[in-house]
Amino acid sequence: MKSNVMEPTVADVLREALAAADDGSFVVAPDVETVKRLIQIVDNASPSVHLLAEPAALKAVMDEFLLASRAADHVEAGILDIRSYEEVTNVLVVTDEAVVAVVRADEHVAGLTTNDGAFVESANARFAEAWRNAAPYALKTPPLSTVRETLETELGARTAEDFDAMLAALDADGGAAIDEVTVSLLVAARNEALLYDISKWGEDVGIASKATFSRTKTRLEEQGLIETEKVPIDVGRPRLRLKLGDERLRNLDAEEFARVARSMLAT
Repeated sequence: MKSNVMEPTVADVLREALAAADDGSFVVAPDVETVKRLIQIVDNASPSVHLLAEPAALKAVMDEFLLASRAADHVEAGILDIRSYEEVTNVLVVTDEAVVAVVRADEHVAGLTTNDGAFVESANARFAEAWRNAAPYALKTPPLSTVRETLETELGARTAEDFDAMLAALDADGGAAIDEVTVSLLVAARNEALLYDISKWGEDVGIASKATFSRTKTRLEEQGLIETEKVPIDVGRPRLRLKLGDERLRNLDAEEFARVARSMLAT
């Protein structure tokens, strides 16, 4: 990145700044929006990113399952490393060749860039030291790739495909109005899976406890979105098979299913 840039979005500025890095880079003091866009744009071809961010901003982002699980994928792949950083400064991207300040103005975002060798060297030294002194940020959400793989193994390819399609539909529609436990139970009901199987999977993979799945199931029953039927087993109590409880949710593709479910949950 040899000069200042003006782009429509934060993602565009981040993408251009990181693409110019030959090696790893620091992203320093990003706000919530910048953390979100960073998680969305990095991929296996990206140079490694050391993210130094305020804990409150990280928590706000990681409360969203899709973003947190994608971040966990990046961390597992060695693309992203996250540490807490509370010093007040501009939002910066620091690479081995440039320092870029990310600045919003009206409907555009600027990347104000300096390539001054002494300044870039000083900035890298400063944030390398800050990195060494910073506490690692612990992600509590499992990687999305692990969620997908284990769901297919435990409940079958169709349930995993519905889960993935519903998350994609919700993401495209603007966010996380339906949480990951609700999504899991709805796609389980769509495929008439057992409550025991989906809740055991969810607890094992690290999404939520069986108790959380049970409470959410009860809420969805009360709202009429799902219903259950008892399935006898050889030993112990009958298990519960999940089914869709409202005609409006049946015979829909995943996108429409997500839209209708969200609308029903909002009422």
